[in-house]
Amino acid sequence: MKRRTLLLAGSGAALLPAHAQARPIRLVVPYAAGGPIDVTARVLAERVKDSLGTVIIENRPGGGGNIGADAMAKAAPDGTTIGIAAVATHAINPWLFSKMPYDAAKDFSPITQMVRVPNVLVVNADTAARLKINTLADLIAYARRNPARLNYGSGGNGSAGHLAGEMFKRDAKIFAVHIPYNGGNPAQLALLSGQVDFNFDNLATAAPNIRAGKLKALAVTTLQRSPNLPDVPPVADTLKGFSIDTWWGLVGPAGMPREVVQKLNQAFVAALQSPEAKARFAGLMAEPVPSTPEEFAGFMKAELAKYETVVKASGARVD
Repeated sequence: MKRRTLLLAGSGAALLPAHAQARPIRLVVPYAAGGPIDVTARVLAERVKDSLGTVIIENRPGGGGNIGADAMAKAAPDGTTIGIAAVATHAINPWLFSKMPYDAAKDFSPITQMVRVPNVLVVNADTAARLKINTLADLIAYARRNPARLNYGSGGNGSAGHLAGEMFKRDAKIFAVHIPYNGGNPAQLALLSGQVDFNFDNLATAAPNIRAGKLKALAVTTLQRSPNLPDVPPVADTLKGFSIDTWWGLVGPAGMPREVVQKLNQAFVAALQSPEAKARFAGLMAEPVPSTPEEFAGFMKAELAKYETVVKASGARVD
């Protein structure tokens, strides 16, 4: 009986992934606990424990995400350390920071994209009524008739809101004054109080004030309409090809064996497609976008190239 028990235990252990047998997987989140990226990581960690074993979330904030991303890049490529790659760490920061501790294009093994959160162009509702701005075309027409009369706020130089604004100005052939604030919340308060005219804000952050009628949503920044804001058209309907949103996904260190990457991809893609994860993400206005490792690699390469132009044109720099 004792021998049979040992044999059963041994056969069960053989079914576990090789890297899950030795020690738990460490999932590095390069941002503080409690934010949307952290929440989605924890949701997925819970969903994959049956297939991968225990996944421990390790928050490593600082340096605009660079500290945590660097920790991932320098980990052993054995599948026991993975982490979050975000638009900031893998597309914006390489052009924004004068010195980078890692190479975003070479130091990581893409696993899968996780989610995207649309940004939304919002105007102070009172300003929109006063200037008779009801559509994106109205905003562009007003800005062309009144150069430099409009301004927009953002969470700081080089932030997603700043870069979206610069892309918009370039593509719409308008000029609006950029006013940077120390974070997204102060920028939103400035918009609500009428200190600035419009912002490109994260949909999850802006949605309560859109619903309350304090902000008027003119357009979302994804190529398609957002299911969370179905009546609001994309900027791309007016400015062809315009696309800029917040995204994040899973990567490991460069050099991870292909079979390990595939095993992680299968587990996390299944988790992303689960009804439970989709329900949790909907509350964050986050849309799951599972992908193959190759698709995610191609996507990140394209995003890195896109932001090179945008960041350099904006003049933003962190020394």
